Amino acid sequence: MDPVSIQVWLLAVFLVIAAILAVIIVKALDHFRRQDAKSQAQRIIEEAHKEIETRRREAELKSKEELLQKKADFEKEFMATREKVHAQERDVEKRNDLLDSRTEELQKQERMVEGNQRKITERMAQVKKRNEELDQLLEEQRKALHQVSGLSHEEATDRLLKLLDQELEQQTGSIILKHEKKIGEIVEQKSRELLLTSIQRCAASHTSETTTSTVDIPNDEMKGRIIGREGRNIRAIEKVTGVDVIIDDTPGVVIVSAFDPVRREIARMALDRLIADGRIHPSRIEEVVRETEQKIDEHIQKNGQEAADEVSVHGLHEQIIHLLGRLHFRTSYSQNVLRHSIEVAFLSKLIAEQMGLDGTLAVRCGLLHDIGKAADHNADGGHPKIGADLLKRYGEGPEVVHAALGHHDDIRLEYPYTMICATADACSASRPGARRESLDRYVKRMEDLEAIATGFHGVQQAFAVQAGREVRVMVSSGQTTDETAAKICRDIAVEYEKQLTYPGEIKVTVLRETRATEFAQ
Repeated sequence: MDPVSIQVWLLAVFLVIAAILAVIIVKALDHFRRQDAKSQAQRIIEEAHKEIETRRREAELKSKEELLQKKADFEKEFMATREKVHAQERDVEKRNDLLDSRTEELQKQERMVEGNQRKITERMAQVKKRNEELDQLLEEQRKALHQVSGLSHEEATDRLLKLLDQELEQQTGSIILKHEKKIGEIVEQKSRELLLTSIQRCAASHTSETTTSTVDIPNDEMKGRIIGREGRNIRAIEKVTGVDVIIDDTPGVVIVSAFDPVRREIARMALDRLIADGRIHPSRIEEVVRETEQKIDEHIQKNGQEAADEVSVHGLHEQIIHLLGRLHFRTSYSQNVLRHSIEVAFLSKLIAEQMGLDGTLAVRCGLLHDIGKAADHNADGGHPKIGADLLKRYGEGPEVVHAALGHHDDIRLEYPYTMICATADACSASRPGARRESLDRYVKRMEDLEAIATGFHGVQQAFAVQAGREVRVMVSSGQTTDETAAKICRDIAVEYEKQLTYPGEIKVTVLRETRATEFAQ
């Protein structure tokens, strides 16, 4: 054999031997692996048995503990139940003892009652015997009197009854007159004391309203700025506010005149802001007046809330509070209506409490009795009817509604709070210095001047100025022409002559303005 063949043969033998060795090694490894798996499985089984035994012992311990706990709880419950039963037994024994003692007392009382009944029976027998003896004596005396007077029993009885009737009638009449007089004096005295006490305890101050307000200015140069070029600024102020601005030689002040205190206050506040700001021209004036009107609305709401808080009236509707605030700017015979309402509320409460009625309801009726005066410009009818409708609309009770409706001329006994409110209203209005009729008539004339003017077609606003000697009417430029504006002016003047009575003359001025605005970008 050549060397190459020998090498091939040796390689083949080596491969066969290697294959045999590999098979033997694989089988040996597989045997060892099986032995390890068996031993591991045996170890796992033993551990599982140990864990099962441990858990079984823990379960037995836990069940024993639960059994002991239940046994202890049962013993506690049993002891509590036994103690409760013992307490009930003791209570029953006490009650039995009490019943026994009461039974003995009742028996004693029964014996006492029996003894008293025997005594009463004996007394009744004695009284009956004495009554029989008295009847016998009276009968004997009656017979003797009949024999002496010569009258029968019926005749004597009739004559005696007639004499008694006459005497009783006279005595009854005199007693009734005496008591009526005495009661009248007492009622008169009590009513005077009640009213005087109420008025003395509520001595409210009175402020007489005026129709002008003054605005302080820093120097006379400011007067010229308020007037403006050719008077455009002062005309703009008077147009948008409806007041009369008076600028004279008086140093340091400008006078604002108007019969409507709301408009006068708006104009005064707007002038104060314009003077402080320094920018005074028509567009700025309109802007400041609009902002001032918003502030006045907030001020009105604040006044209404303060009035309600002052008299401790709560739960009012928001609109009712706003109407109350408007009363601050309303006067009646120069008397501030809001202060008058507060005064009537206090008086009503004091009178009601002294009469034993509900003071809280009375003060509510008194505060709201003139609420219609805050809205009578915008509705038909007198302020009692307007106020009653408003209060009913906003959920007030029937007593409060009728107090507003009937405090002037519809007094009813079934509404005592209306009578109290009317009494307090009379006390507030009739005290010295409370009212002046001239101012109320003046305000009514101003309202009539404006109402007649605004009733014409095309009229937007109307303002009575110069104490009613002039009426300025603003008409819509879209609904009127220059010719129709002149006709409206003439018709308003003629209507004033027909409907109103006034001293002197009234100047009617109709203003028609077309305004265009553009912005340069």
